[in-house]
Amino acid sequence: MTEFPLLVLLLGLVLLAEALLARYEVLAYTAGWRTPATELPQGMPYARGADPGRPPEAYLVYLDGIGKRRFRDTRDGGRLVEALIAGAPELRVLGQVQPYSPLADPLAGRPVWERLRRRAGLLLFLHNVMQIFVAADRRYRPLYNRAVGAQITGQLRLAGYRPGGGVPVVLLSYSGGAQVATGAVEEIRTHLRAPLLLITVGGFHNGANDLTGADHLHRLTSGVDWIERAGILIFPQRWRLLRRSGWNRARRAGKITVHRLDPATHMGPRSYISPETRLPDGRSHLDRTAGTVIALIRARRGAPAVADDPSPEGPAGAREG
Repeated sequence: MTEFPLLVLLLGLVLLAEALLARYEVLAYTAGWRTPATELPQGMPYARGADPGRPPEAYLVYLDGIGKRRFRDTRDGGRLVEALIAGAPELRVLGQVQPYSPLADPLAGRPVWERLRRRAGLLLFLHNVMQIFVAADRRYRPLYNRAVGAQITGQLRLAGYRPGGGVPVVLLSYSGGAQVATGAVEEIRTHLRAPLLLITVGGFHNGANDLTGADHLHRLTSGVDWIERAGILIFPQRWRLLRRSGWNRARRAGKITVHRLDPATHMGPRSYISPETRLPDGRSHLDRTAGTVIALIRARRGAPAVADDPSPEGPAGAREG
């Protein structure tokens, strides 16, 4: 019987340590104690996809879920990025942004974390989970938004983006990446003067960030995604009762469109980006999600959507009203 209290105590101490570390990063950025990283590993391009010699149809920044711990894509995120590049060669795609590090410092490059990964890999996920809650905390949210927003704008410039040129920027986020994507809107709009489209897949975010600077937000979701539903329950700004929250103001302005990707789950073998699980029409969940994203981007710029519309509700989906 003594093992359970000890386990709870140990978990509590770990969470406290993670919370302090998460706050340290954003405070270190704000105080200027450390300079955010900008260089990528040798041989890694700042963007993939469309020819860098001429402007692409859009720049797409992919903000991964809590498994993101290095500049390179996670296994599942990499599958989605590759599917997008293959299906829409007109896009320039960036997947290296570190959504859970205001200092753009990937966990995989830190010696202490490398040792922990071999002994207690769960701590890597707890670190990124705590970063989401720091980014959602009203005390740190403006600082976190500015830090990661600056990281995104910096990577876009290095990838060839020219401010004020009119080329759209698409922030595609998975799970907790949605908290960062919604928070980066003001920074990107201010410094790049870019038309901005947000697409969330199973988005876990608090709904407090101002979406005025975004042209539109497409919410890809599923009725069996319990993690996204949990986010809606625990963050009051997502409740319709709080009409003045950033999310509800955008909803009333008609800026949010819902696309149902049932029966996809948030993670696991039936997730939104599973290449194995098949739909009745023969496509995988990965095929449908990538095809939906591509159709929404092409519809945004007025180009024809894919011939076989991947969304069960069509490219426009249903307004969240």
